Amino acid sequence: MKKLLLFLFVGLLTVNGYSQKKKSSNKKGTETSSFPKLDNLQAEIKDGNFQVAITEKGKTNDAMIVKAVDASFTPTNCKLSSFMASGVKLYLLTWTELSAIKSDLKSEIKTTAYSVIYEIVSKKQVYSNYQLTNHITEKVSLGGTGASETQEKIRREGFEFVLNPDGSITQKGKNQQMTFVYDRVTMEFKKK
Repeated sequence: MKKLLLFLFVGLLTVNGYSQKKKSSNKKGTETSSFPKLDNLQAEIKDGNFQVAITEKGKTNDAMIVKAVDASFTPTNCKLSSFMASGVKLYLLTWTELSAIKSDLKSEIKTTAYSVIYEIVSKKQVYSNYQLTNHITEKVSLGGTGASETQEKIRREGFEFVLNPDGSITQKGKNQQMTFVYDRVTMEFKKK
């Protein structure tokens, strides 16, 4: 009787464990839903391009191509926001791209943050910025001995982007800081 109860108990645990396995979901169909939407704008990947689609009455009217991409393109922290600069409504698209190169002796992790500003009425890109951070970990041999050490380096390229509350932009670098304001006539940001 004890063997029968033990067998039944193990059988129930096995069935319970099997029935609670998480089912995998197909993420290909839901990729576009992770891209931001604001007003009548939608960031998306379509026909090999990362773009901002302009929709009117539920139909895509036009699109502004941000950049050509391949199948491995996976932006993270993608955001779309609007702000006023010199009385004009502008839209800011930001996203981050990650890439990694690893070998036995060296690994590089590159993080690139992009910021692009659009003026929608004229469908024009009025500003673009990127900041690349490269984190390098490397094993270095110490002379003729068999000893080695691990060295870490961080290299930066480009400028840090800051959108100020008044609609102006600040770019910060290692040794410099620049402020830009929007000019309505030329439809571009000019150095202050």
